[in-house]
Amino acid sequence: MNQAPVLAAIVLAAGAGSRFGGGKLSASFKGEPLISHTIRAALAAPVSRTIVIATTDLDIGDWDGVEVRRIATTAMSDSLRSGVSAAGDSDGAFVFLGDMPLVPHDAAARLAEALGGNYAAMPRFEGRPGHPVLLSRIAFADIARLEGDQGAGALIRSREDVAFLDWPDDTVLLDVDRANDIKRLESRM
Repeated sequence: MNQAPVLAAIVLAAGAGSRFGGGKLSASFKGEPLISHTIRAALAAPVSRTIVIATTDLDIGDWDGVEVRRIATTAMSDSLRSGVSAAGDSDGAFVFLGDMPLVPHDAAARLAEALGGNYAAMPRFEGRPGHPVLLSRIAFADIARLEGDQGAGALIRSREDVAFLDWPDDTVLLDVDRANDIKRLESRM
């Protein structure tokens, strides 16, 4: 009998939010900090650990079962490397972006079912890749070599062993970049 993989959830919350004007993840979204919605989605995932990679000044609140790792840089590669390092010997890790409050809570479980022996699994809507992304352990070594403000996108695009889960709506694509995105996304809930 096959044993279920041990997975971790990584919430990336160390970006500068410069297009937003700073303080993006603390901004109110439906009456609570934006980051809270992403943490809740990560906690709903089929994982043994939930890890938030955050800037030194971000207050994420108190969450049972959430580990917080603080980093002093805003580079995407540093956040990913820190998250994968924290995931340790997990068989894979979901990557949730802190500024995506509408990610469906059932997406992660469906991605875990789709991963199989693939490098990664990710949702897509109308051919456009979304989040969260589930990276297999195979991807961890490649993530460790990333530099600068580079995410895992180029790595994933270079692979043919990626499982795509076609999603019925665009909630797996929607993020907050600018302050006016808050109201636009709130109206979608």
